Amino acid sequence: MSLGAFLHDLLFDYTLRTVALGTAALGAVAGALGCFAVLRRQSLLGDAIAHAALPGIGLAFLLTGSRATPVLVLGAALAGWLGTLAILAIVRSARLPEDTALGIVLSVFFGAGLVILTFVQRRPTAAQAGLETFLFGQAATLLVRDVQFIAGVGAMALLLLFFFWKEFKILAFDPDFAASLGLPVRRLDVFLTSLLVVAIVLGLQAVGVVLMSALVVAPAAAARQWTDSLRWMVLLGGALGAVAGVTGASISAMGRGIPTGPTVVLVASGIVAVSLLAAPGRGLVAEWIRTRRTRTRVRADSVLADLYALGSQHSRVTHPHAAATLRAMASDPGEVERSLQLLEARGWARSNDQGLWALTQEGAERAERLFRSGSGEEEAT
Repeated sequence: MSLGAFLHDLLFDYTLRTVALGTAALGAVAGALGCFAVLRRQSLLGDAIAHAALPGIGLAFLLTGSRATPVLVLGAALAGWLGTLAILAIVRSARLPEDTALGIVLSVFFGAGLVILTFVQRRPTAAQAGLETFLFGQAATLLVRDVQFIAGVGAMALLLLFFFWKEFKILAFDPDFAASLGLPVRRLDVFLTSLLVVAIVLGLQAVGVVLMSALVVAPAAAARQWTDSLRWMVLLGGALGAVAGVTGASISAMGRGIPTGPTVVLVASGIVAVSLLAAPGRGLVAEWIRTRRTRTRVRADSVLADLYALGSQHSRVTHPHAAATLRAMASDPGEVERSLQLLEARGWARSNDQGLWALTQEGAERAERLFRSGSGEEEAT
């Protein structure tokens, strides 16, 4: 499929456009709110909430007999919220570690959800058909009214995040300081977690209980690699989540039988992988480059110090010496020649016609500074 044909389908094909808009809105909301879960080291909380929401879906159908998205999402939200309160209660009252509480609530609620869904599926009517798709998601079933619901509720959640930005920011980085300012930390904690519940339950129809937590964590984890600003992290997390949604939906549409939800999650995971590698500040490639530069500088400073020590034994510190002597003194003889070339390029050393190496006046002054500071870590200028 050509790019032009793909863009045409994205704009004018009803199914692809609807699914792409729905997953983009979902990714934006989940990515933005997921930043706070990542910063507060509560990434597994999203997984627990998603699994805890499953019984709410079954109970909402049993009580109302409706498969309308708002009804099922409301049931999922209530169950997820109760699961969250159960986790907080277990941590505070039973004095169990948070990961233990997460495991307990996740297992109990998910098991209850499977039992309820099994009971619903065995009913003699056909009204319950399709509820099992909430386990793994089925984005292709999204309708325009579903997209409008996701966008509307998601926008309200983001609006509340904006209104309570200052309080949530302090809570994310220093809850003790927030308490010292007189802020209701527990209520803010529950409120912020409730917004996360909203983001998760909105995506259960498209991505499913099993994979929804990945769409919350992945865009936020990727955004964290690119910036140290919370504001830009939230904006970037939302943008990356939207990109993952549109890209995953498009890849799913171009293939045959490729599920949309898992594809969206795989795209989001790919974005995380690229960010971990290529981010300029925290990426692995940038870290490798910085480490390599540091090692090169330290080796060069070591050779510079050796030249200075040898020169100090003569009337002039700029007295020349053979490279073989420097290699004998170095801990890594194979890098001495490269270090000498680097020193020469910076104007700190020079070689004469006999191939001997000596400090320049500028190099001698730098070597003296290194000796006075007692460190070879001074930045090259």
